[in-house]
Amino acid sequence: MGSGLAISLLALNVAGVASAAETTPTTVPAEQPQSKNLIVLIGDGMGPAEVTAARYYSKKFLNKDRLELDGGYYVGKATTYSQPGPYTTESGAVTDSAAAATAFSTGNKTYNNAISVSNGDVAKPYASIIEAAMKQGKATGLVSTDNITGATPAVWASHVRQRGNQNAIATQYLASGVNVIFGGGKTNFVAKDEKGKRTDKNIIPDYEAKGFKTAFDKAGLDAIPATADHALGLFAMNEIPYVLDRDANTPSLPQMTQKALDILSQNKDGFVLLVEQGRIDHAGHANDLPANIQEMLELDATFKTLVDFAKKDGNTSVVVSADHETGGLSLGINNVYELNVDLFNKQKHSYEYLDAILKTAQTADDVRKIVADNVGFTDLSDEEIALILKGDGSSYGRAGGYNAVVSKRLAIGWTGHGHTGVDVGVWAYGPIASLVKGDIDNTDIAKSGAKVIGADLTAATKELQDKYLYPLFKVTRDNKTMFTAKSLAEALDIQVVWDEATKSVTLSKDSQKLSVLVETGAITENGSASTLVGNVDNGKLYLPLEAFNKLTGKTMTWDSINERIVKN
Repeated sequence: MGSGLAISLLALNVAGVASAAETTPTTVPAEQPQSKNLIVLIGDGMGPAEVTAARYYSKKFLNKDRLELDGGYYVGKATTYSQPGPYTTESGAVTDSAAAATAFSTGNKTYNNAISVSNGDVAKPYASIIEAAMKQGKATGLVSTDNITGATPAVWASHVRQRGNQNAIATQYLASGVNVIFGGGKTNFVAKDEKGKRTDKNIIPDYEAKGFKTAFDKAGLDAIPATADHALGLFAMNEIPYVLDRDANTPSLPQMTQKALDILSQNKDGFVLLVEQGRIDHAGHANDLPANIQEMLELDATFKTLVDFAKKDGNTSVVVSADHETGGLSLGINNVYELNVDLFNKQKHSYEYLDAILKTAQTADDVRKIVADNVGFTDLSDEEIALILKGDGSSYGRAGGYNAVVSKRLAIGWTGHGHTGVDVGVWAYGPIASLVKGDIDNTDIAKSGAKVIGADLTAATKELQDKYLYPLFKVTRDNKTMFTAKSLAEALDIQVVWDEATKSVTLSKDSQKLSVLVETGAITENGSASTLVGNVDNGKLYLPLEAFNKLTGKTMTWDSINERIVKN
């Protein structure tokens, strides 16, 4: 790595500058808490059109003029943008669930994919309202129809640079102190020989050893007593099936939520509960409106469960919002002023259930029968059959083609299979309502939530940042973990100097000094040859953790599962 270009790059950034400025938590705890309990309900992917479609369905088929959400609880809307990130060229105008959830759980913006950590080459953890509430002695809970280690619940009780590291999230939950964990995602708790994703072991026994009551179906959930101090419910290997596809063995979101309330409300100091309807998002990604509507209606029923509790309790704040909208749903297409609401209830199962069946289709008649059986359309055109057989060109394949055919007949459209950047609604009940009123940002939900219960996000964040760092790193061919020198050094208050004459980097702190020749990676310690070796890759200098321990006098360790430095 001795080219002039490489050294020139190194001279400019000596291992790289953080990709974006970190934000500092500014939440100040309320002098007089206004609520003992706080509940946050998130409709993942729930934009304005999704709410409207569910309302149309409710009026047409449920004889209800409005949703439960429409009962005087709407208080405003929230912006959802995130930050540009270190891994992509995304601007942050369209957020993902990880960045959005980090915002409304911690009060800080970050990059897409980040789970409650800051932006930059060396990320720092941000504490969530749940983590701050634990310092007050409150009970806490996470409930979701998604994988429970998915982005939206994960940000409340774990910290990783990449949301895909869900095994680490499951591991961190065990030590987090969270009392109730209900959702899908058993796959990240069990080993590969049990059809899971863990390469180490099944960690459910570890939860049980810490006092968690466990459940894996509706009967198991019902059997958990309200007096349980800790409970883990994993009701599907991955996501909990769509409402359209569930059987009686799978608990609904209102049922999981009610059990969580029963348990958490036993705590005299109060509780904080996150509830997510995660599959609105998945149906939006797939462009399956009938499935989307049923998930929306389940969120609405869950909201009633929560508000009924809050009204009876008299000391609870509830806030409802979304991380983003998904799919770019439009109610009306092709310049025709019509919406075929009368067809919204025809579908028996979601695209997910139908996918394997569609893959078996060999002929046009096969497709006709599958579609007629599931949604009742008996007059498919040759063009529609061809689209289903060919697929829509996305990863959804034939299921995507099926959804496109159904959507057109419902007279609704989609901009694609991704998220959009529109503002999302905010609904609230209790003292928090006045704090999230009007045009707000998603970070205001966290700040207002902390204020209303008197939780100190700043102090909880400092405690975490004193313990952990989440740096960019690389693993060499000989399986050594190396860290970006300049950015990690700066995070540890180590001085870094580039010497153009000798083409070397010197890192110093107090009386300790390391010099690295970038041509070879050779290191000297206080003028003497060292056994440590550096590595230059794409103009960035990487060093082993031992180098930073020598400079700081610390015994920091690398937690490879959670991909973080434990500062000790």
